[in-house]
Amino acid sequence: MEFAEVVRRRRMVRRFADQPVDRAVLERIAATAQRTPSAGFSQGQRLVVVTDPERRHAVGEAVGESEYVGAGYAPWVSECAAVFIPCVSEQVYHDRYREADKLDDAGQEIEWPTPYWWMDVGCTVQMILLAAVDEGLAAGFAGAQDVDALRAAVGIPPAFHPVGAIPVGVPLPDKRSPSLKRGWRPLDDFLRWNSWE
Repeated sequence: MEFAEVVRRRRMVRRFADQPVDRAVLERIAATAQRTPSAGFSQGQRLVVVTDPERRHAVGEAVGESEYVGAGYAPWVSECAAVFIPCVSEQVYHDRYREADKLDDAGQEIEWPTPYWWMDVGCTVQMILLAAVDEGLAAGFAGAQDVDALRAAVGIPPAFHPVGAIPVGVPLPDKRSPSLKRGWRPLDDFLRWNSWE
């Protein structure tokens, strides 16, 4: 599939067929996500892929699936083929930027003007969403409403922060978010050339 078509088809899906997806397909999605950038090539992102039904239910609880169901959505986290849980470790970035080739002129770790570990794990999330579409599947994203519960559901160590859950699978017709009625902002509102003015 052409990249522009993958981007055009990508949307947050909230209903999936409760049918498995071949492990090789899930591994290809993960391998694609591993190719995302990371500051200093720190590679502080990690993925947990959950296919076990009981664990998918536990993940669904941790990301507030019951609230979605209460709002009229299907149980889209617990009934998908697999849930990808992207995680990131701030400490991995600090460790990398304390290595000799990354120290500043004073021999210290840089001052982080932006916590780039959050940007990098965001790239990981987006890559999973796009890679799923490229595999003929669909995906959504549910933020971690209870980070500790999500961590406990799949045994994520304290050094890693799970940012949410990405259900992946065969899409079914779903209830669209009412937020979509807002439509896309005009490109002229989104885009600036050479300066903000």
